Amino acid sequence: MAVAARAQAPADPAWAALRAGGAVVVLRHAQTVPGIGDPPGFRLQDCSTQRNLSEEGRQQARRLGEALRRAGVVVDEVLSSRWCRCLDTATEAFGRVTPWAAADSFFDRRDEGRDEPAARQTAELRQRVATHRGPGTLVVVTHQVNITALTGLVPAMGEFIALRPSPARPEKGFAVAGRAIVP
Repeated sequence: MAVAARAQAPADPAWAALRAGGAVVVLRHAQTVPGIGDPPGFRLQDCSTQRNLSEEGRQQARRLGEALRRAGVVVDEVLSSRWCRCLDTATEAFGRVTPWAAADSFFDRRDEGRDEPAARQTAELRQRVATHRGPGTLVVVTHQVNITALTGLVPAMGEFIALRPSPARPEKGFAVAGRAIVP
């Protein structure tokens, strides 16, 4: 399905799940400046050394937050990777954020064959998703590799996957309710 076809629609299952409450959004950070991963020598504590949001990405994050508010989605908590592009996406969209190491990118570590940290982070994220009970929505702003490891889906920048915690699916802990992107 093309990204444009996943744009907000009133009857879209992703948006319906969020309006109902108790769902979890895993959101890939908004549009960045061109590149893949981070520049050599990047430092987590120094945004100037990272690949950051573009102005378009900042606007995209603000549109997403506004779309959720207009749709009546109640956001209980916003967790984010400690990478600046994720923290900035969360701040632009929701005005608040709690940094969470389990949402940090493991892109570089998987290239080095260190799958253990990735598996540990994915298990922690899965546990947090599975145990969310609302009443509102939990938002986790993270990276493509993290979302793909959790769901098997490959989101575009600024795209979110709506998850419904599901005790009936103990192997996953959730069901995918839908996916959407605000144009």
